[in-house]
Amino acid sequence: MERIPNYRFATEKPDHIMLSISDNPETTMTVTWRSSTDVEAGYIEYYEKNGEKFRKDAIVKPFKSDVNTSHIFWAKAENLKPGTKYYYTCGSENERSEEYFFTTQEENLTKFSFIAISDHQKDDDHYDPDYSALNKFLKDTLKKHPEARFILTAGDNTNCGQHEIQWNAMFEGMKGIIEYLPYMMCCGNHDNRGFAQYFPEEVDRYYAEPAEFFNTQLEYSYPKNGPDGWQTENYSFDYGNAHFVVFGVNEPELVNEWAAKEIDSSDKTWKFGSYHFPIYYSGPNLANDDAYPMMRECMEKLDVLFSGHEHNFSRSYPIRNEEIFDRPSQGTVHYELGNAHANPPGTKTCDKVWHCSFYPQEEKVSMYALIEIDGDKISLTANLDDGRIVDECIIDKSKDEIRPYRVAPIFGNGRTRMLYKGVDPGLCASATPPVRIDGVWFIPLAVLIGFIGGEVRRECSKVFTSLYGKSAEFAEGSNVALTDNGEIQLDAAVFRGSENQLYMPIDSVCKIFGMKWAYAERNNFLTIEHVDESSPVPYQP
Repeated sequence: MERIPNYRFATEKPDHIMLSISDNPETTMTVTWRSSTDVEAGYIEYYEKNGEKFRKDAIVKPFKSDVNTSHIFWAKAENLKPGTKYYYTCGSENERSEEYFFTTQEENLTKFSFIAISDHQKDDDHYDPDYSALNKFLKDTLKKHPEARFILTAGDNTNCGQHEIQWNAMFEGMKGIIEYLPYMMCCGNHDNRGFAQYFPEEVDRYYAEPAEFFNTQLEYSYPKNGPDGWQTENYSFDYGNAHFVVFGVNEPELVNEWAAKEIDSSDKTWKFGSYHFPIYYSGPNLANDDAYPMMRECMEKLDVLFSGHEHNFSRSYPIRNEEIFDRPSQGTVHYELGNAHANPPGTKTCDKVWHCSFYPQEEKVSMYALIEIDGDKISLTANLDDGRIVDECIIDKSKDEIRPYRVAPIFGNGRTRMLYKGVDPGLCASATPPVRIDGVWFIPLAVLIGFIGGEVRRECSKVFTSLYGKSAEFAEGSNVALTDNGEIQLDAAVFRGSENQLYMPIDSVCKIFGMKWAYAERNNFLTIEHVDESSPVPYQP
């Protein structure tokens, strides 16, 4: 029996009603909604209880999706009083919404809280995505925290954002929530993902650059202060004593230049960012080349960078320039928000050297973070929907400390650690540390590749290695490697080191295998990365 998609098309009655911050939250509030193309004009009416009613006409633009065309409306309530509750309706002369309300920010606000979530997309049924569990989860969350001022996401708000059916289901799932609280979305890779054919099977996946459907529906919902050509998916806003920078997933070099200036120009006490991909990730095979090093400059100006993508929780030590520290003034805390819609990670996750707190959210549970700001101190609490607390910490700028105390590792005893994608190879490398000779770092490459899962064949004074589709043979005493691309000159000759293993210059072998490396001097470890996210497994004849 052929299935009929539940498109949830627009009607004359306004829906997708959403509050957002696009200007000064003390004196403005933006309302976004949708109607069918039969409705050509709309407005909001807003008022204090028993007070004079004010009207603001909406900007209206068509949204042509993969299946339909509707009208999107945006209207900004202006000249509002700080710290005041307002009631509003939206729609046309003939079709009005029910009455909702919002509260403006108080003047000189330094104490408030907000909710942060990520990866609440639903991929269980693209004919009829069901976001009802998310609706219940968020309503229950807000009953616990009625003081929260807005919801911030770290992306993947939908599963396939280039298909209207996903947005329509998600907005339906947010009913009763975002009409009352500003909903500040970050664009994730799923939010700009689409398929040339969506039904009955997904065929020919693509990613829209810019994020077409995200940007079209939210064009005036958020501040239009992002980099030229990449606005809406990149924006910044202020609330209280905090500055927020929301990053898209495209054009990292351009976004970095914009965001670095944005952050430097803010005099707010706290600088937060939201970026979908985790920089200091927990996947055993993930990579961070989508952002680092291109966006390191701007991201390392932040106090906390929220992220998602992996559907699990982790919190890093303060990090700057690959080095791991103890105090908040020394680096940026990277905070993975887990997932908010019982979406266990699709791949395994593991603790890394840069994590001071980690939870593999492989249970079918939902997570949110409550961020409470109180002057120069904030608390961050990661909560599960069943009441368990995954992590809580306090960042105190006045004392320059993070509690509970966690001391970043510093490896000594003359033994530098060799890490791959943040993981210590453990037993197999415990007796074969990297060494530095005349300023050149050498590593036991065969030990590393064996740990990763590549192919290693040891012969007398020689070793053959193969990883990620590339191979190289090294010989003791030689400064030449025989590779599948011919002979490659090494920076220094191969020598026999600890445990009789052959040691190769790290810079040369990273170039051969398409890897990158860095030395964290403070912590005394070498970390090696590869952009490939596959899991190497040697061929078994």
